[in-house]
Amino acid sequence: MNPTPENTASKATELLRLHQAPDILQLVNVWDAITAKVISDLPGTQALATAGHSIAASFGYADGEHIPLATMLDAVGRIAAATDLPVTADLDRGYGNPGETVRRAIGVGIVGANIEDQMRPLAQAVAQMKAAADAGTAEGIDFVLNARTDAFVLGADHDPREVLEAAIERGRAYLEVGASCIFVPGKLDESTVQALVAGIGHGKVSVINVPGSLSPARLQELGVARISYGPWTQRVALTALADAATALLNNGSLPEGTRTLN
Repeated sequence: MNPTPENTASKATELLRLHQAPDILQLVNVWDAITAKVISDLPGTQALATAGHSIAASFGYADGEHIPLATMLDAVGRIAAATDLPVTADLDRGYGNPGETVRRAIGVGIVGANIEDQMRPLAQAVAQMKAAADAGTAEGIDFVLNARTDAFVLGADHDPREVLEAAIERGRAYLEVGASCIFVPGKLDESTVQALVAGIGHGKVSVINVPGSLSPARLQELGVARISYGPWTQRVALTALADAATALLNNGSLPEGTRTLN
């Protein structure tokens, strides 16, 4: 739980390299130390991302900064301590002070973060992204800010062209103040992904994959830098748990092939 500055700096540089590499970076989201260990031990895992929604749920909180910051930081710190791989954390909107929140996250071994804009006025959103990026610089590491624009998440009732234009405008603005990548969550079709990459930059767009999303291979061809899975990995695990429990409660048995992973 007490990472050294040298180790944190090395992991940050590696996470930035993975974002800049030609191959798309897949981040399977985790929510506690054991899920971090299980995923980090899998062949092909290069880095980990935490899922804020999933961490909050595991403590009994709703998503969206209802979980206390100290509890969230303790959780992501335990995840970082459970693996030798770089860890990027979902830090919601920055808990009222994105710069200070990022500084404290770095202190527990986190080397990248999602910060949401929640479609706040552009100048305000740019200022919060700059504060987060500047905090990483002040700590002397290559902190990877995956600046999130909620243009599509909150724009369902708006003209799709305006939503796309807003996402591109905000993405460019966040890159200018130090973001490494722009996270545009939503179930995006191929033409939208193409437009986002053309507008924001090749290798600068991050997406979430949900059931029915484009394949990682196709997203790589389109120039996307990074895929994460948000709360869906926890939903997969809880679905398996519910299915197994249903079988047990109906005179069944544990699934064949169940592995011992801890």
